[in-house]
Amino acid sequence: MSIEQDLRSQWTGLRDRLQAKGLLDNERDSLSLRIPGSEAMWFGLARDDAPQRMVWRAAPREAEAHAAVYAARGDVGAIAQGGGRFGRCLADFGGAMPQVFDEQARHLGPMGPPGAGVGDVPSALRQGGNVLLLQGRPVCLGMTPLRLALNAELFEKCAKAYVLAVAGSGRVRPLPWIVRLVANRRLAKDRQRAATRFVQGHLPEEINGY
Repeated sequence: MSIEQDLRSQWTGLRDRLQAKGLLDNERDSLSLRIPGSEAMWFGLARDDAPQRMVWRAAPREAEAHAAVYAARGDVGAIAQGGGRFGRCLADFGGAMPQVFDEQARHLGPMGPPGAGVGDVPSALRQGGNVLLLQGRPVCLGMTPLRLALNAELFEKCAKAYVLAVAGSGRVRPLPWIVRLVANRRLAKDRQRAATRFVQGHLPEEINGY
C-alpha cells in the first residue's frame, strides 16, 4: 500500500479517536492529513464517511484553514479543527494560553494570537506553535496523525486547567523562560526534520520521549 493510501485509511481511525475524546463533535469540525511530496491533502468533515483528496489551492471554503496551515508550515502533517469544550472556552479568556506546563511547551509550543479569518493563519503560526484559535475554534496541528491526536488531547487537558484557574481568579504563571527556551528549541528541531521528510515524500518519524 502506498503512503497516500495508507494515510487515507488512517483518517477514519484518527477521526474516531478524536470524536471519542469529544474533540471533533460538531458537524462543522474537520480533519485532514498532508500527502507527502505534494501540495495535496486528505480532507473530510467530522461526519463524513471518508476523506476526499484535494490540492490546497483548490480547497473549498470548509477546508481553507487547513490549506492555509499546510502552505504556511511545511512541518505540519495533520490538522484537526474543532476542539473540546475547554479549548473553545479560551475565546472568552483572551484567545491564547501561555506556556504553563512542561509537556505543553515541548509539544504545543507558543500559542499565537487568535485569528479572525484564514488570512490570519500565517501570523498566528509564525512562532512555531501547534495550536491556534481561529474564529473561536481550536485548530490543532501535528507532524504525524498520532502526534496530532496526542497534541489535541494535550491541548484540551491544558486548556481545562488554565480556564478553571483563570475563571476562579487564580494566579497563572508561565514556565521559567529557560524551560520554555529549551522545550521550544527541541520542538523547532522536530519541525525542521519533519519538513525535510515531507519534501522528500516521506512521513516524519514519531517523537519518542520528551
